[in-house]
Amino acid sequence: MKVYDSYTTYASLWNKSFPSHWEVLPIFAVAKEKSTCNCVDLQLLSVYLDSGVIPFSDKAEKRTNVTSQDLSKYQRVDNGDFVLNNQQAWRGSVGISFHTGIVSPAYIVLSMSELLNSKYANYLLRSRIMVDQYLVNSKSVGSIQRNIYWATLKRTRIIVPPRAEQDQIVRFLDWKVSEINRLIRIQKKEIHEFNHLKNNIISSAVTKGLRDEATISTGNKYYPDVPDGWQITKTLRVLTQPLTDGPHTTPELFDEGIPFVSAEAVSQGNGRIDFNHIRGYISQEFYDECCKKYIPQIDDVYMIKSGATTGRVAIVDTDRVFTIWSPLAVFRCNKSIMLPKFLFYALQALPYQQEVQDGWSYGTQQNIGMRVIEQLKIAYPDTEEQTVIVQYLDDICAKIEGAIKKLEEKITNLQDLKVRLVADAVTGKIDVRGIEIPEYEYVDDDADGDAEGVEDDENTEEQEE
Repeated sequence: MKVYDSYTTYASLWNKSFPSHWEVLPIFAVAKEKSTCNCVDLQLLSVYLDSGVIPFSDKAEKRTNVTSQDLSKYQRVDNGDFVLNNQQAWRGSVGISFHTGIVSPAYIVLSMSELLNSKYANYLLRSRIMVDQYLVNSKSVGSIQRNIYWATLKRTRIIVPPRAEQDQIVRFLDWKVSEINRLIRIQKKEIHEFNHLKNNIISSAVTKGLRDEATISTGNKYYPDVPDGWQITKTLRVLTQPLTDGPHTTPELFDEGIPFVSAEAVSQGNGRIDFNHIRGYISQEFYDECCKKYIPQIDDVYMIKSGATTGRVAIVDTDRVFTIWSPLAVFRCNKSIMLPKFLFYALQALPYQQEVQDGWSYGTQQNIGMRVIEQLKIAYPDTEEQTVIVQYLDDICAKIEGAIKKLEEKITNLQDLKVRLVADAVTGKIDVRGIEIPEYEYVDDDADGDAEGVEDDENTEEQEE
């Protein structure tokens, strides 16, 4: 692809070079801070790492944070305004709004100059060269949080091509990004189909068994018939102790120490604890004082019991020392009755998940209480048959997860390609002025994935039964 004839290097931007006829301006030259409150009749907007600024209702079902009931201090956002989550801008939780609404009073809202095409600004302001500046110009708060304020944000430099070039860059990127998004959606659809297949296979195996055998009618709503010889009992009766969870008060988090595991670390795919996605680390002192009631053991089974991913399940396969947050329920099996891996699969089965959904309550968020979970029914055969079922499911699920992993790698590569393409276009590494844009169907970013939402600053308190 073509490049520009002449570039100028800017020491203030890590000696990066941009087309010589483009301007590099301080952001205050094209943006003005605003804060208009008492607009409670407007829709609530959210800022997401993956999607930028969108209506709260678009992903409300995936939220885990609570929104204040008093919206009078929330700030008005108009079409074309730039919104930053002041605590998460350094991670990229920013965007131009294409909606009118209100956002958290903790956010920064900027009105933007007409020198900028709003879509070009959105591509640029969410690109790596800008996010790196938010990081540098933010202030450390504690050990893992960084806040940004207008006083330092205005030091950032923004790249401003002539307006006609901005317009062409937008046309080019909308076209190319649409092509990439379409391919990503195809891979995500295949992943969804594989997960659906896996769920059906698991559900059949742990409720019907693997042999074609006679069944008995149970009268149970969720398990109306099971193989002859199987049992149905309350979840509590297959455990060695009542359900356990972690501390309900979020501790101070550090960059090192004992891993503090919450819902983010419960992997959706392979059902293991992903220590690359933990909340942070706690001190040994907090662990000794507040976490004694739960010391993790291999074969403990977790289920998320609060938040947007209620019902997701994982099994501990490491002897690493860690602790958990209260939205995780811990099942410890009586192995003479139920094998931990069978329980792991049984908790994922559609009948059990339906019981979980029917047991939900709503406070500040979706939640199912510990005592409710203990009363949920579960079906099972003797441990000899459980062993056969577990071996079968381990084998077939490994094959399905292997196929899913390959699709996820394709998605990662496509997303990386999209990021590089946007960065190259908005920083002038490629010259798109002479490219003719064909007719195409615009495809937006897929909003159906597991978005990492970064929302209002209030902490969520769990509602326990």
